[in-house]
Parts: sequence; structure tokens; C-alpha cells
Amino acid sequence: MALKVAIQMDPISDVNINADTTFRIAEEAQARGHSLFYYTPDKLFYREGRVLAHGWPLEVRREFGDHYSLGDEQEVDLQDYDVVWLRQDPPFDMGYITTTYLLERIHPQTMVVNDPFWVRNSPEKLFVLNFPELTPPTLIARDLATIREFKARHGDVILKPLYGNGGAGVFRLDPNDRNLASLHELFTGINNEPLIVQKYVPAVVNGDKRIILVDGEPAGAINRVPATGETRSNMHVGGRPERIGLTERDLEICSKIGPVLREKGQILVGIDVIGEWLTEINVTSPTGIQEMERFDGTNVARMIWEAIERRRNG
Repeated sequence: MALKVAIQMDPISDVNINADTTFRIAEEAQARGHSLFYYTPDKLFYREGRVLAHGWPLEVRREFGDHYSLGDEQEVDLQDYDVVWLRQDPPFDMGYITTTYLLERIHPQTMVVNDPFWVRNSPEKLFVLNFPELTPPTLIARDLATIREFKARHGDVILKPLYGNGGAGVFRLDPNDRNLASLHELFTGINNEPLIVQKYVPAVVNGDKRIILVDGEPAGAINRVPATGETRSNMHVGGRPERIGLTERDLEICSKIGPVLREKGQILVGIDVIGEWLTEINVTSPTGIQEMERFDGTNVARMIWEAIERRRNG
């Protein structure tokens, strides 16, 4: 059955069609006969009991420099759609959070993917706190003395913003580092949020594994290897994707978190695993499916739409 699909995302003109997950989701939806409507987060609004958006009918194609066409701009009621994709990138700030409050008003009558209530209440670096047995030693704190004590206990740590993304603001502080106070001053001068600190996992030199789960089931993985001289493996900052399989430990991690993700309506999730440890559960705008499809020949986008269609028809 053809579905009416609205996609809330950052400007489609800027996407890399060979890497962008949202583009691949839209491409597969179109191939399945679903109609597409596109709008940016700033075009979402509430008026007199309705959740509305200004946007455009959308067609996509895999042609560099000519990868989309838009119809005439129009105002739509999102309750008239079968599926709305919540796909803009973080930062996970109050603007992002406000979109989840608005979209929550139409879900589940209109199916919002991922479920906005649990997206809002399961930010990447906090959701993992539900699974302490799977994660490296972790601290969330703003107080410098508390962070110093944690670093003294573990020696080599990673310090990063609690609501950052794409590897931005991630620092490794080894036992000889003298920059903790300066970094703390920098971060606390920007906002009022705590920081997250984790014990450094040396296995990151071999890569940071991104595992994609579809409706709670592992679909596959890619390995993201840091560039020479880098601690961060994110592809936004030069990490190199490589083909990789799933280990018994990976499957154990997925078996423990998968049922929770499924229960909370998190259809598309990307988790990060370094060595034996789960470091993040990405529910806002996970990436990596195009690289995985190329490496493994698995149509992950089809799996995603099959999961959505099952839920819609169920």
C-alpha cells in the first residue's frame, strides 16, 4: 500500500547522495511507490490545534548535481500523512527538542520515525546509562573537581560535550595531559550542560564499529577507522569506513538493547561499539547505511521500510 511520507530534514540541496542516510531512505521509499514531501525543521509549526509544515513535494534521483526536484511550496497538515521522518541532524538543543514536542502531538496516528517521545528522552550519550554493564566507566558531571577525580582514577579518558555530534569537541586526555582545566573553562563558558567523560578504550585505534539496528534487530555494521594522528573515528572528521562483521560480543550487546529499542519505537538506530564496549546509542539521525549496503550488499533501506510497513499494517 502506497504511503504518504513527510521528511523533516536539513536542506536536501547539501546532502552527499553517496553517503547520506536520509537520501537513501527517501530513494527506497520512492522505489516502493510512496509519495514524498520534504520540509526543513524551521518550517514546522503548530496553529490552532494542528501540527503543520510549509514544504514541497519531493522526487529524488541518484544524479550528482541534480539529485532532487521540488514541487510548488505548500502548507500541509502532518496528520494527513502516514509517516513523518524526524531526520534533522543534532545538535540536540531546545530547537530540536521542540520539534519532538510538536511531532509527539500527531504520533502514533501519524507514525513518526523515530518515536519523538523516546528520541527526546533517549539522547545518544545518556541512553547508554541504562546499560552500565555494557559501557566503559562513564562520568557525567560539570564540576571540575569531580571530573579531576574521575580522570585521576582512570588515567586516560575521553572528554566530550554531552549533546554534541559528529566528533565535534571530543578530546583525549592521557595521563600526561595538562589541558583539563582549560577545556572545562571553555566548555562551561559555552553552555550550562554537564560534560561526559569515559575511560579511554585503546581498541579505538582499530576502529569504532557502527552497528545499525532496524526495529531492534542488527542489520550489519561498518568499521570507522581514525585518520593517522586522530582519536576520533567519525566520518565527518576523516574516519575511514571499512567492511566488518559482527562478533559474539556485538550480538550480545544487540540482544540486550534491541528489545528496548523496539518497545520504544526506535526503528532506525546506530550504536557505537569500541572493542568490547558500547559507547553511544544514536537515535536522532543515525548514519552509515549506504556504506553498509555497499560493503555487504544488504538493502538496509528496504529493511527499514519493511519494518515501517509492518507496523503501519499491524
